[in-house]
Amino acid sequence: QVQLVESGGGLVQAGGSLRLSCAASGRTFSIDAMGWFRQAPGKERDFVATISWSGRTTYYADSVKDRFSISRDNTKNTVYLQMNSLKPEDTAVYYCAATFSPTVQTDRDAYHYWGQGTQVTVSA
Repeated sequence: QVQLVESGGGLVQAGGSLRLSCAASGRTFSIDAMGWFRQAPGKERDFVATISWSGRTTYYADSVKDRFSISRDNTKNTVYLQMNSLKPEDTAVYYCAATFSPTVQTDRDAYHYWGQGTQVTVSA
């Protein structure tokens, strides 16, 4: 089993920045690509960003491209999401996810492990 714990969420004004972290523990050798998703009240859980094990391949949702940046430190079993120029529509619970797949994945069904989520609220 793999456990994922997110941190770094909070309340920020529009235009501000936050950095989310996701620490993995357990059988971390089994996971490969990782991703971030978000879910706003009353909406589905949507893809935000994904990164390969090496970190060389990343992919972003159009809505966050050029504002968010995903990275990882495999020595710390941690993946990060740097969020800049935040907008009120970025308000959501952000979830970290891990997959056995060696390729980056945008489909939430491709992920095998999920964290509990961290709330991000952006005020206007």
